[in-house]
Amino acid sequence: MKKYRGTLILTSIIILLPILVGVMLWDRLPEQIATHFGMDGTPNDWTSKGFTVFGIPVILLGMHLLCCFFLFVDPKRQNMSEKLKNLVFWIFPVASIMVLISCYGYELGYELNIGLLSGIFAGTLFLIIGNYLPKCKQNYTMGIRLPWTLDDEENWNHTHRLAGFIWVLCGFIMLVNIFIGIEWLIFGLLAVMVLVPTVYSYLYYKKHGKKLEEN
Repeated sequence: MKKYRGTLILTSIIILLPILVGVMLWDRLPEQIATHFGMDGTPNDWTSKGFTVFGIPVILLGMHLLCCFFLFVDPKRQNMSEKLKNLVFWIFPVASIMVLISCYGYELGYELNIGLLSGIFAGTLFLIIGNYLPKCKQNYTMGIRLPWTLDDEENWNHTHRLAGFIWVLCGFIMLVNIFIGIEWLIFGLLAVMVLVPTVYSYLYYKKHGKKLEEN
């Protein structure tokens, strides 16, 4: 943990940065701030100014610290590459900056294509994760962590090779969908990314797991 103390402090500060900006802009922000946007950039959900400025960054920080905690106590953390560890550290800071740009920028009247920014962030994130999934060895923090994958290294490897391909493909489709704007497609892709590797892993277990148990 000492090795990553500086990174943890830096990323935590970045996550809380919207609070400082929000306090500085407090008098210029409305009582209700748009916090969710459609693919066309039109807001479709609002939250109070206090929750947006203070609550969202604190929630993101809590999720960030929880993920880092699991990373530090993972008994198989030595199986994770430095790039994967850095990915864990930087997902929430980048998300927090996205919230800052999207919510504050919109309320201050800047012409931002929120749908475009969100689509680029999500699509790029899934492309990156999908690229590293096949290289991800067994651990309890990242990956397709199912009873069958954690119990069988071959199941883990086969499942993550398939998952990597699916996540890269879905990430690419999400980037293309930025210019098409089909909102339901995002939920369909997320379902595919979760369900297909899960079903494949179970079927692999049913086919090969019995042999392992017998041996």
